[in-house]
Amino acid sequence: MRHILTCLLIIGFIHTASAQQPKWFKGNTHTHSLWSDGNDFPEMITDWYKQHGYDFLAISDHNVLQAKEVWMSVPAVEKRHKALGKTTMEKYRARFGDEWVTIREKDGATEVRLKKLEEYRPKFEEPGKFLLVQAEEISAGIGKVPIHMNAVNLREEIKPVKDLSSIQEVMRANLQLVNEQSRRLGVPMLTHINHPNFKWALSAEDLAAVLEENFWEIYNGHPGINWEGDATRVGHEKMWDIINMLRITQSKAPPLYGVGTDDSHHYHGEDNGPGRGWVMVRASKLDPAEIVKAMKAGDFYASSGVTLDDVSYKDGTLRIRIHAEPGVKYTTQIRGTLTGYDPATREAPVAKDDLHAPRLLYSDDVGKTLDTIEGEDVVWKRSGKELCFRAIVVSSKPYPKPSFEGQTEMAWTQPMGWRN
Repeated sequence: MRHILTCLLIIGFIHTASAQQPKWFKGNTHTHSLWSDGNDFPEMITDWYKQHGYDFLAISDHNVLQAKEVWMSVPAVEKRHKALGKTTMEKYRARFGDEWVTIREKDGATEVRLKKLEEYRPKFEEPGKFLLVQAEEISAGIGKVPIHMNAVNLREEIKPVKDLSSIQEVMRANLQLVNEQSRRLGVPMLTHINHPNFKWALSAEDLAAVLEENFWEIYNGHPGINWEGDATRVGHEKMWDIINMLRITQSKAPPLYGVGTDDSHHYHGEDNGPGRGWVMVRASKLDPAEIVKAMKAGDFYASSGVTLDDVSYKDGTLRIRIHAEPGVKYTTQIRGTLTGYDPATREAPVAKDDLHAPRLLYSDDVGKTLDTIEGEDVVWKRSGKELCFRAIVVSSKPYPKPSFEGQTEMAWTQPMGWRN
């Protein structure tokens, strides 16, 4: 009997240890529905993500949580769908049935009720397989400058604070509202600054100065967010390097972590659709608190198509194992800023549509390519001179429905080497 009990205890220990082993979870934290400016029902959107292999999803509509009664006129629903084929309502009924769709007549108009998260969540969630996380895109601004940030795992709707004395003060005020809610309710929450080059709204200096924020979108799949920058305004890659350099050297603060998102609004075949950018989070289990915890620890990467089987950094050595696709070539760029970099800046020519002039341009020393490695297995040893470094994996596989010319699928690790 003692032998049997010992065996059972050993088996139980092994099972528990195995269950707690971290694994990769695929998720999107920035998505829109009919609750704001998207063009499909949240159930249809959730169904798409679950059927396409995602483990978690946060539908983050502008300044609203899906937690109250909202009715929308059917003509207004259909007006947002400009694609050919079945209408939005026809697709909705075909997928979920007439008994699920709630319709009423009011003042001579036909209206459909948008389902709350608590209503449709049971249709999709499965422990360990699929998770819905409540979120909101807090859409604030100052004058004509849009200032958008996502709050993930939110419990109460945030009413945005707008039009304070500066862009940075607006960012701080809204981020503090999320932090206050998280502390008061004892719920781990995460925020990330969205698409800083949308309408050329935010500068690298803004994101570097607001230390209440630890995340931003290195990649956003929306085709209108100016990811590449232009002749007078830096793109996301250079912006990330400037932000991290300023945080480490001037504020003695950790660098920003980068997320990948869809920012999808359209679900009927248009360019701004789902499946364009995501995060891969290594967590102990599929749980909102564990996902947030892992991301705050930097144990995740951003992707627009490339999958990494493993990423590790130990004893000054970075190791990446890329999940290779047949016929696809991979090039990894190690990018960083070294001590002794050229700190010189110059003012960029002012573009007539720029709401945030004058802009500063930094030397090529900030975010330079430290090494380039071909192949599926990457091993790179830091010299010790790096303020921090990160890896960009670029594949030869063309990006479906590209946002810019020559776009291929990519992945981005988090900044490393800044602690030691």
